[in-house]
Amino acid sequence: MNREIILVLVFVVATLVGYKLIKSVPSLLHTPLMSGMNALSGVTILGTMTATAGALAFGSRLLGVIGIICATINVVSGFVVTDRMLKMFKGSEHKGEKP
Repeated sequence: MNREIILVLVFVVATLVGYKLIKSVPSLLHTPLMSGMNALSGVTILGTMTATAGALAFGSRLLGVIGIICATINVVSGFVVTDRMLKMFKGSEHKGEKP
C-alpha cells in the first residue's frame, strides 16, 4: 500500500473515532475536558514548532507555520471559552464585581 493512502486512512479513522468519543461525552464533563484539551494543544504547539524547525523544504515550513498559528488560536480560544463557562457558575455575590 502507498504511504499517502495509509496516512489518509489513519486520518479518516482518527476523525471517526474522535467524533464518536466526543458525541458520547455528557454535557456536564465538557468544561473539565476542555481544560485538559488546552494543555494537550500546548503540547501540539511544541511538536509543531519542533517539526517546523527540522523542515527542509519551503512548503513544509509554510505548513508548519500554519500549524503553529492554528494550534495557538486553539489554545487561546479554549482558555477564553473555559473562562466564560466558569464565570457562568460563579455565585450571585460575584455578579457586581469586575474581573
